[in-house]
Amino acid sequence: MVSPASLDVPESQPARPALSVVLLAAAGAVRAVMEGRSLTEALAAVPAPLRPATQAVSFHAMRQLGWASAIGSGLVQRSPATQFDALLNVSLSLLKVAGEVEALPGMPVYAPHTVVNQAVTAAASQRSLTAYKGLLNACLRRFLRERDAIEAAVADLPEARWNHPRWWVERLRQAYPDQWQDILTAASVPAPLTVRVNTRRASRDQVRDAFQAAGVEAQPVGQAGLVLAEARPVTQLPGFAEGWWSVQDAAAQQAAVLLAVRAGERVLDACAAPGGKTAHLLENADVELLALDSDAGRLTRVGQNLDRLGLRSDRVALAAADAADLDAWWDGRPFDAVLADVPCTASGIVRRHPDIRWLRRAPDVARTAALQARIVDALWRTVAPGGRLLYVTCSVFPEEGERQAQAFARRHADAQRQDAPGQLLPVAVGATPQAQHDGFFYALFAKQS
Repeated sequence: MVSPASLDVPESQPARPALSVVLLAAAGAVRAVMEGRSLTEALAAVPAPLRPATQAVSFHAMRQLGWASAIGSGLVQRSPATQFDALLNVSLSLLKVAGEVEALPGMPVYAPHTVVNQAVTAAASQRSLTAYKGLLNACLRRFLRERDAIEAAVADLPEARWNHPRWWVERLRQAYPDQWQDILTAASVPAPLTVRVNTRRASRDQVRDAFQAAGVEAQPVGQAGLVLAEARPVTQLPGFAEGWWSVQDAAAQQAAVLLAVRAGERVLDACAAPGGKTAHLLENADVELLALDSDAGRLTRVGQNLDRLGLRSDRVALAAADAADLDAWWDGRPFDAVLADVPCTASGIVRRHPDIRWLRRAPDVARTAALQARIVDALWRTVAPGGRLLYVTCSVFPEEGERQAQAFARRHADAQRQDAPGQLLPVAVGATPQAQHDGFFYALFAKQS
C-alpha cells in the first residue's frame, strides 16, 4: 500500500512544486480515500511545503471522482493497479478544467498538454508506475481526442453526473424531490471561509477592519460571523493567534444562539470536539460548562482552542467519555442546557470535506441514526426540569434529522419541541457568499417541570 508519505517526494520543495510532484502526492491522497481513509489523514502525511498544492488538487479530484472514475473505466478495460487508477483519476479531473481561468483556487492554470506530460512524468518517477506510463499517456490523449463522445457515454450515470455514489443520489431524490439536484450541485462548490468573532476579545467591526487592512474583504453573516471573499490560510489572517475569531460555518454558528445559555447556568456540550460550539457558548455567557467527547485526542484540540480564545477558567471542565454511558462521567447534577451535536454521516458538509461522500456507505445512515438515539435518550436524563436540549447534526438525511427528532418526541412525553430551524439545506449555487452555508439540522426541546 502506498501513502503520500511513501512517495518519492523530497521533504523540501520550492514555492511552486512541479505539477508532476503534486499529481503524484494527490494521487496518493485519493488512493487513501479509495481505501477507506480520510483525506485529512492522507494530507497530513504530505510534506508541509507540498501540502497546499496537493490539497487544492486532491479536493478538486474528490469533487470530480465520480465523473473521472466513469471516464477512466471506459478508457482502461482492466486496470493494472489501484495506484494507477488514482493517478489517472486525478489527471482526468485536471483535464476537465484544463485551460480554464482560475479553475482551481490556489493553483496555476494548466494547458491540457501540460497536464498529460506532467502525469506521464509522475508515472515515470514512481517505480510501481513506470511500466504503465505509456498506458497512462494513451488514455489521457485519447480522452482529449474523443472527449465529446467519451463524456456523452457516461452522461446518464448518476455517479458521473452528480459525483456522488448512486445510493446517495437516490436517497436525496426521495427525500427532497424538488431540491435534490440543488443539494448535489452545492456539494461540489468550494465553500467560502467563514469565521465567528470572539466578542470577548474583539468586535466584528474591529476584525473586519483588520482583515480589510490586510487586503481581505469580508461581509457580516449571522450575529457574529464574517464570510471572506477569498480564502486564506488562517495563520496568515490578522487576529488568529490573538484569539479574535474562529473558523465556523454560518449554519454551525446558529447552535449557541439557539441554545441561548444564560449567565450562571450549568451547561453540557456533548460530543464537543473540536470545540467550535463549546467556545461559542462560553463567548456568549458566563456559564459552568462541561465539554465532553469520546475521543481524548480530539478533546485536546478543544482545550487548545479554548486557550487560544482566552476562554479557559475553573468553571470549564473537559472529560473524555462516551456520552451515552452516564455512569462514566455524570455526577448526577442536572444541566440547564445540553448541546447534543451528535455523530452523523456529515452529509451536510461535503463541500468542505469532499471525501465524505466516497467514504460513507448506505448502511451508515441507519447505524448513525441508532447511535444518535442512544446518545440523546441518555442525555435527556441529565437535563434539569425546565431545562433544554438542542439536537444538532451536520446531515441532510432525514433519518438523522426530522425523523430522529420526531421519534425522540414520541419516546419522551416530557419533551416539548420549541422553535428551531429544523433542516437547513446547503446553499451555494447562485447565492452571495454571506448567504451560503452548510447543511445542518436543529431541533430544540424543553423539559417539562
